[in-house]
Amino acid sequence: MCRVGGQNHNIEVRNIIVGLAVSLDGYIEGPNGEIDWCFTDQDYGMSSFLKRIDGILMGRKSWELAVAMGGNPWKGVTTYVFSHTLESVTDPNVKIISGNLKKSVEMLRSEKGKDLWLFGGAELIASFVDEGLVDEYWLSVHPVLLGDGKRLFGNVLPRINLKLVESKTYDTGLVSLRYANA
Repeated sequence: MCRVGGQNHNIEVRNIIVGLAVSLDGYIEGPNGEIDWCFTDQDYGMSSFLKRIDGILMGRKSWELAVAMGGNPWKGVTTYVFSHTLESVTDPNVKIISGNLKKSVEMLRSEKGKDLWLFGGAELIASFVDEGLVDEYWLSVHPVLLGDGKRLFGNVLPRINLKLVESKTYDTGLVSLRYANA
């Protein structure tokens, strides 16, 4: 239930979930953009997570990287690419979002559907966090220190208090952490 205009209403909104692999020292990629340190030997909760979502949010750079690696890896799931420069795509499951970030996201959140996965990149995630648009953080902390690269929360300005919703430790040393806003 949400509180709208001082009154209680039964309004369902889609949650925005940041879901990423992160090194123990807070990086989402190495100094040359490498992600070869990410574990892929088992599911790590991904199948269950994918049942919760029906949309993926990403920036242009992340989208272009996904295309360069073989196309849209999430067939059948609507992908929303946030860009001020990208004009068109050939994949019918991809929608380009430009303009006011907060208004665009609030419109997506109000549509019927499952939750939305905020996949990347770091600049887009920082913008979502700064605008108060993230409801949940699902981080897969990998037992590796990269020492340099792109930080997940390097540009986030406000302090945000979170509460732990779930944690799971895997035999590989990976720790899955789910946090929600406090």
